[in-house]
This record gives sequence, C-alpha cells and structure tokens, in this order.
Amino acid sequence: MEEGDGSRFPFPFKPYPIQESFMDALYAVLDQGKVGIFESPTGTGKSLSLICGALTWLRDFEEKRRKEADRLLQAEKKKGGSEEEGNGCEKTAVQGEKGGPEPDWVSEFVQRRAEREIVNKLKDEEIKRKRREDMLEKTRLNAKLKHSMKRKNNDDDETEKLLQLSMQGAGSEVSSHEEEEEELIVADYESEEENTLKNRLCGGDDDDDDDLEEEHVTKLYYCSRTHSQLAQFVHEVQRSPYGSTVSLVSLGSRQNLCVNPDVVQLGSVQLINDRCMELQKNKHDKKKKSEREPKRGRGSVMVTCAFSSYEKMMSMRNDVLATVSDIEQLVQHGRATHTCPYYSTRLAIPAAQVVVLPYQSLLHAATRKSSGIKLKDQIVIIDEAHNLIDTVTALHSSEVNGAQVCRAHSQLTQYCERYRSRLKAKNLMYIKQILFVLEGLVRTLGGKVGRNPVTQTTQSGTELLTINDFLFRAQIDNINLFKVQRYFEKSLISRKLCGFAEKYEGSGVTTHSAFTNKENRRTEGLGHFLQNLQSKAAAPPEHQVAVEDRTTMASPMMLVESFLFSLTNSNKDGRVVMEKQACLAHSSVKFLMLNPAVHFAQIINECRAVVIAGGTMQPVTDFKQQLLLSAGLSEERIVEFSCGHVIPPENILPIVLCVGPSGQELEFTFQTRDTPQMMEETGRVLSNLCNVVPGGVVCFFPSYEYERRILAHWETTGVLQRLVAKKKVFQEPKKASQVEQVLSEYTKCIQHSCSTGGGQSGALLFSVVGGKMSEGINFSDDLGRCIVMVGMPYPNIKSPELQEKMAYLDKHMPHLDGRSPGKALVENLCMKAVNQSIGRAIRHRGDYACIVLCDRRYSRGSTLQKLPEWIRTSTHTHSSFGPAFASIRRVWCVCVCVCVCVRNL
Repeated sequence: MEEGDGSRFPFPFKPYPIQESFMDALYAVLDQGKVGIFESPTGTGKSLSLICGALTWLRDFEEKRRKEADRLLQAEKKKGGSEEEGNGCEKTAVQGEKGGPEPDWVSEFVQRRAEREIVNKLKDEEIKRKRREDMLEKTRLNAKLKHSMKRKNNDDDETEKLLQLSMQGAGSEVSSHEEEEEELIVADYESEEENTLKNRLCGGDDDDDDDLEEEHVTKLYYCSRTHSQLAQFVHEVQRSPYGSTVSLVSLGSRQNLCVNPDVVQLGSVQLINDRCMELQKNKHDKKKKSEREPKRGRGSVMVTCAFSSYEKMMSMRNDVLATVSDIEQLVQHGRATHTCPYYSTRLAIPAAQVVVLPYQSLLHAATRKSSGIKLKDQIVIIDEAHNLIDTVTALHSSEVNGAQVCRAHSQLTQYCERYRSRLKAKNLMYIKQILFVLEGLVRTLGGKVGRNPVTQTTQSGTELLTINDFLFRAQIDNINLFKVQRYFEKSLISRKLCGFAEKYEGSGVTTHSAFTNKENRRTEGLGHFLQNLQSKAAAPPEHQVAVEDRTTMASPMMLVESFLFSLTNSNKDGRVVMEKQACLAHSSVKFLMLNPAVHFAQIINECRAVVIAGGTMQPVTDFKQQLLLSAGLSEERIVEFSCGHVIPPENILPIVLCVGPSGQELEFTFQTRDTPQMMEETGRVLSNLCNVVPGGVVCFFPSYEYERRILAHWETTGVLQRLVAKKKVFQEPKKASQVEQVLSEYTKCIQHSCSTGGGQSGALLFSVVGGKMSEGINFSDDLGRCIVMVGMPYPNIKSPELQEKMAYLDKHMPHLDGRSPGKALVENLCMKAVNQSIGRAIRHRGDYACIVLCDRRYSRGSTLQKLPEWIRTSTHTHSSFGPAFASIRRVWCVCVCVCVCVRNL
C-alpha cells in the first residue's frame, strides 16, 4: 500500500486527480454535517474514493475526540484541589453575569465550569460502559452455568420422562397437541395506554435496561441495492489501506444469512422469516416455562434453533468485528462454527465502525428498529442511488388483491371461531374490527366476503381516491387504524394466523376431536375454497402466475397489514388506486406514496451527514426537490459534486443522429414510430453501424412491445437477415434466470470473432431500456463498442399513478425554467433510464466506445443538459447521416489499425 504524493488520504495507489477532488469534497461534507450528491462515473474508482475519504474523516474525527478528552482530563488533574475555590466564586460569577462587562476571571471560571461538566460526562459514560461490560460478563457466565445445569437436569429427568410417556400413552399426544395449539393463540393484549398506567402503578422503569444497552460508536452506514454490490464494496475495503484496521459488519436478510438447513429449505423469504421467528420465540418461551415448571416431564418437545447459542453468537460477533468479511464468508464461518450469522452480525452493530447493508434495511423505519440500527449523529452513504426516489416510494407503497383479502377474512373468521372460548375480550374486539375492515375492502372492490372471489364479477375500471375518501368509501372511517396497527405489532396476529392456516388448511382438519362437525366443514371448505382461488380455468394464463405467486409466497394477512399501515399516512402524502378487473380475485387496491420525503426526512434529521452517490445522478433536480428540499432541508446544506471520467476525451464518441441514411427524419413519437418507413430506416442505421463497428453492438429499444413489433417487421422485410449476415443476433430474455446464459453466449461469440476474424464480425444484442440488461451489466471492452439508443423511453403518460404524481408535484413543487414539475418529472424519468443504459459501455480507464442516440429530440438543449457531463461535453449533433457515419467509420478504422498492430506485436 502506498499513499498518493502529498495526499492526506491513504490509498492503495496514487489516486487520480478526480479521486483527490472527490475525497476532498466528501471529507468536507462529513466534517460540516451536510448532505452531498456525488456523481462519479463507473471506472473512476468511486468505491475506493468513498472508502478512503470517509474512513480518513472517521479516523481524524475519533482522534480529535480522544485528544479533546485527554486535554480535559489532564486539565482536571492539574486543577487538583481548586474545586472548592471555584465553588466559592460561583456566587460572585453569577453576580458578574447580571450586569456590566465580565472580568477575565469570570470568563475563565465559566470556561472551567463547562470543561468540568464535560469531564463529569466522560466519567459517567465510563461508569456506564463499565456497568455494561460487567453485566455482559455476568450474562455470559450465567448462560454457561444454565447450560451445565440444563445438561444435568436432562440426564436426571430422562428416566422420569420415559416413565411419563409409557404411562400417558395416547394422553401424551393430546398434551403435545394442546401445547401446539397454545402457540397459535394470541396472548392477552394490553394497549399502550394500559401498559403505561400499569408501569406507573407498579413503579416499573426501563432506565436501567437503557443504561445497560451497548453504546453505538460513531460509524458509517453504507448501503446499496443488491448483495453483489455490497460484496464488491466489502472487497474494496479489504484491499484498501484500512482493510486490516477497520471493524466492519455486513448485514443481510435471513434468506442470505440463515445456515439452519431445516429453515433454508423452505425457500420463500416469508416462510424463512416466519420459521426463524417461531424458533426464537420457542427458545424464549421454553426458558420461561422451565423457570415456572422445571420438572413437568411432559411428552411434547418445543423445537428451537440449534444455531442460536448465545455464547457462540458472541464469539462469532467478536470474529466479525476483527476481520472484514462479506456475506458469503459470514455464511461459511457460521456453518463451520454451527452459529447463526444473522443474529451474530446484529450483535456486532454497536461496536462496528462500518455497517454494510441493503437499501431496504436502512430506508424503512420499522426494519431499522428491528435490526438495531441507530442513526443518531451517524454517517449514511447511499451508493447506486440513481433510483433512490423510486426505492423509497416502493418501500412505503403497498398493494393487496381481492383474492388475498377474501382469504385473510376466511382465515381470521375460522381462527376466531376455533379459539373464541380461549381469547380474551380485548383480542376478540380487535379481531372483529379487523374483520370489519376486511369486509369494507372487499365491498369497495364490488364484492362480498364469504363467496368465491373468482366467481364474483365486477365492473372493470380504475379510480384514484385520497386516503380519507377511501376510508369513507369502505365505511371504515370510524375505525382507529393507529390502534389496529399497534395491535398487529404487539399481538403478532398475522404470524399466528399464518401458523394456523399452515396447520389446518386442506388436509388433516377432521382428525382433531376439538372441532365440532360444523367447524370441520368450515375449515374443510376453506381448503377447497383456496384451491378454487388458484383454478387455472378461471383466469388467463399470464395473470394466473402473478396471482398464485402472490397468494402462496406471502401470508395474505401480512399483505393486508402492510396496506392498512399505509393508510395511516397523511392524507396529502398518498393516494389509493382501486383497479377493478373482470373478477374480484384479480381486482386490487394499492396505496401509492406520493411524498417519499416524509420518510427520508427521518434519516436526514437524525444523521450527522448523508451522502447520496452514484455513477450517473443526472438529472439531480429530482433528488433536490422531491427528497431533500421537501424534507425541510435548506439549500445551504446541500452540496453537489460531479467529476469527469478518467478516460481521454477521444475514447468516447457520443452522436445525436437526427436523420437516417435515406433522409428519413428520426423522431420516434407515438404517432410515427410504428410506421414502416421509421422501422426500415432504423434497420438501415443498424446495418451501416454493424458494417464498420467491430465487436459487440448493443441496441436499446424503449419497450418490450416496440422491440417485438420492430423485430417482426424486420423479419418480414429481410432487414433481420442482413443484420444476421454481419453479426450474430442475440435478444434479451424475458426470464431473469436466462440472462447469464445469454450474456455468456454473447461474450463467447465476440471473443471468438475477435480472435479469428472473418465471417460474422462480433454480435448484436437487442435489449430494452429499464430491462434486465440496462442496469448492473457491464458491456466493457469488445462487449459494447457501440451503444445504440432507439427513440426516447418516456414512461406511460396515461398511467393513473404517473398522472397523480404529476398533479401532486405541480401542486406542491416550484416551477423551474417556466416548466411545470409534472412535465419535468416525465422527462427526468426518461433521461435517467437513458443515462443508465448508455453508461453500460465505458467501464474502465482504457475502454472506448461510440454512443448513437437515434432521435432528433436528443438535440434539444434541455435534454442535452440532462446527460452526464463527461458524455455531454463530447456529444456531437448531426442533422444528416453522411457526416455522422463518416466520423464513426474514421474512429473505428483507427481503432482497428491499432488493434492489428498490437496483435502483431
């Protein structure tokens, strides 16, 4: 490792000037507690710049705190016995403060008193830390003692248990069944007001628990979209100068971190979460039960997770803090030590300096709380943030269809009937309120509960309502949804209902004597009813998969719960979209979050500084208006930084092509793009490009539908055959599981043609903007020597959701440059998608490519300004095809000559 000459930032090599500027700007944002929007193109070492710049600031910040604490402690020691003298002067000092200019000795005294308060605070924190360490040590010791006693008790009770089993016979099965039933019943519920009153009457106080909670050190929270991007960041940390000194923990979902084979095999995220939480609950319930009844010796066995030993998790927690590890390394460690990585990593959060986690874990308040994430005075870095607004919006939007609401109502009804005699009045009251709400949801969709939603017909149409209007329409405006929300959270009714449905749905219902004949018929009817919901004859094949997946992969009550939580948002911040289809089962209600700033404001207000970074952040006006300024942030606290690329300017040739080879004007509007003339002209453009561009050409279409239509036209007119004669043609697959295979074949074809020459020269890949290959895929080197953008991928302006979003922005956002915020949103969404697609080509310093934007509308000044600066400054607009094609041919002739010379050497 070496540092750049004269650089204050440790770096694995001499940083580029743009990296130095990036780290300087980042350091200033963190030091001044601001919010920064950072744009650094892919291939410029953005991750390393973030790591070295942020960790250098953290190192300096901790060093300043240590020096300040040492200075104050030393000053306290030097003063020695001057405490009494200072106290004697206090009255005089106060009198001096009331009138006239203060003498110097008064100012010195006030400063000494402030320093003394800081010293006392440091001492108090040290005492608390010591108490926490002592308590943790006692907890570990108690756990070891309990483990030893448990083994002894198990040995002593083995004979008694066997005897009990032999005597009880069939009775033990009844006991086991009763205990399983007990797990499904919601516990006695007390509202928040009742709990508060009870604590006051009983003198309950949780302050001691708060004191014993481990203190969070100043840290960096780094988040990105996918686990692969997070793993790449962790690897960059490992090879950075801070790799051996920083304490880093990687967080992930149970699906990614669980090492219990019995749980992992469930597959579904929802099932894995439910089973894990059930096992953890069993562990706590078993502990409480053993304390109450240490020697009952009953025949039932309460299953717990064998990987969640506290001693082992604390040991793994220490290993995690000592060595920088990614998700895969954590899973390997967990399997080797028979320890749960999911909970071990959460134990490591307070002491970690860097916490690496996915978007969802940071941007959702409930997830932050459950994960133990505390943002107060911390640093948050959000990488790959080009779709941050969409992510926040999606996280706080929700949707539920008619089949799921009916299923939730049927399950809860039977649950209530099954356990009515064992449920307390408070639980019954809230369950009846939830049933009433579910009936209201079905009623708004034009159906009735208790009937098969597949056979219930509704009048098709889409309607948008405010939250208040929807509550009135559903006739549930008299229900306090905030109290219902707390009941969901405290009672865990959704999870219990999921367990109830899993146990009794379909088969095995009639074997339990606890059911009456009437109850048996009802529960059996539920099984047949649910099977009918998934009847393939009742729905079109393309719609069946979506409905079945949503029904089977997630608990219906959990989806309903999420939707009801959404309705507690402010009336102006969201809308409810009612979409009625031909039948009730396929109709849906969706909550659309219009103001993501409401939720992002929590992060901004708590954190010391926030950094929003990405390879392509243009246009940044959306981030500023919709996320930052709307969250109450002042313009002075926002810092924008954008750097160029490390490639030489001659390595990129962006061209706006206004006219095709035959003189046809290229403007792919809704009225002209489907005409035969426009489709054939597009084919001529591609044919000419494929004749001169070696390696790979990637062509992006604005939508899957337009790609289908234009390829069908080319096939009938012979254009596609001409393209195949020059380059092998590939098409983006519709299934995500097939992407790797297509990319692999595309890569092999290009590598083979580049090494052998002759015949087909490379490959042509047809893709779609916003599709599976427009983000996260690298078309570096010969894989993407030319990127062609056909038309402008504007979103569907007729979408009710988009229209409502535009109306909201027009009402609440200021007009810029004389244009309405709604229209600006449409163009910004288009250009964000374009920027992501064309950025697939240039991936490192030595890369080069040509970018062809086929649409005269790209030549407009307002549109060009929304291209990344490093592309915009090199862009050339051509109003005729000849000069444009000549410049492309000239560039590739030079490049081919250079490649031939290098190959001969």
